Amino acid sequence: MATSILNKKSITFLEKYLNNAAPTGYEWDGQKIWMDYLKPYVDEFITDTYGTAVAVINPKATYKVVIEGHADEISWYVNYISDTGLLYVIRNGGSDHQIAPSKIVNIHTKKGIVKGVFGWPAIHTRNKSKEEAPKPDNIFIDIGAKNKKEVEKMGVHVGCVITYPDEFFILNKDKFVCRALDNRMGGFMIAEVARLLKENKKTLPFGLYITNSVQEEIGLRGAQMIAERIKPNVAIVTDVTHDTTTPMINMKTQGDAQIGNGPVIAYAPAVQQKLRDLITDTAQAHKIPFQRAALSRATGTDTDAFAYSGSGVASALISLPLRYMHTTVEMVHREDVENVIKLIYESLLNIKDGDSFSYFE
Repeated sequence: MATSILNKKSITFLEKYLNNAAPTGYEWDGQKIWMDYLKPYVDEFITDTYGTAVAVINPKATYKVVIEGHADEISWYVNYISDTGLLYVIRNGGSDHQIAPSKIVNIHTKKGIVKGVFGWPAIHTRNKSKEEAPKPDNIFIDIGAKNKKEVEKMGVHVGCVITYPDEFFILNKDKFVCRALDNRMGGFMIAEVARLLKENKKTLPFGLYITNSVQEEIGLRGAQMIAERIKPNVAIVTDVTHDTTTPMINMKTQGDAQIGNGPVIAYAPAVQQKLRDLITDTAQAHKIPFQRAALSRATGTDTDAFAYSGSGVASALISLPLRYMHTTVEMVHREDVENVIKLIYESLLNIKDGDSFSYFE
């Protein structure tokens, strides 16, 4: 394959896919964009009750391999409306309360998007000796309403979901920046694997289930459900992981990973070692740079859901290093994106129909 595998159509899709809001529990519009892009490259689609989307190549095969990312993004819910028309919120996923003040938000209602802002007291009015930090119970949204009745007239009610509108851009030629790179990039990268298989006329000896799961941010729920439905033999999961080279991160506890240095391959109990060895051997054979990460009891990703589903599924995790996770300026390196795609693509070509990855053979 050529050094650069992302083309103009790929980037156009990525921008459209990222700019669309897909908060946990409301992923379907993003899934439609994703499936529309994949139509020329796959044989059929599977969707489930909660919105997970699966594009399938060679669906009649009995041996099944999953490549997976998750589709949802962090957000907020309206939890309380004050008499003065201010909105108080609770998390939908791991939303960071510290970045909220002064951010513009989109409140999703049946009448359409209502704009708002996370307000915060001016520096002049705060007690500098006892400054109160932003916390989940003191951040609030102002939508310009004078009272609760006006809020409700605008279509805003308890339970409305709230997202950030920050959109995709490219920083210094090779850094992709946006909210929701965690983990819309996963859905993008597995879609690009399907495109390459089709364009390079590769025939796989197994069924490939390109899976874009929902509700990862609140406990791997979508992956749990779809794993039971597909019942795969193998799962290669892609997610993001922390770039630990930026300030205020302790490498001794968080490990050593940096954007631009390649995909991060996980070592963890949920990661099946022979499958992981196939991936690292593939990387070395094709001179794909990679990094390693040791994870403890759980990976905290959909890998755990697939690995422990049914009677156990040989699973591995390939992560994309990312800066500023769960903020609106998440950042990844284009070369890492391309190398994750290459690594999954080449690893699939090394999996044989019927591989058990058993330690006892």
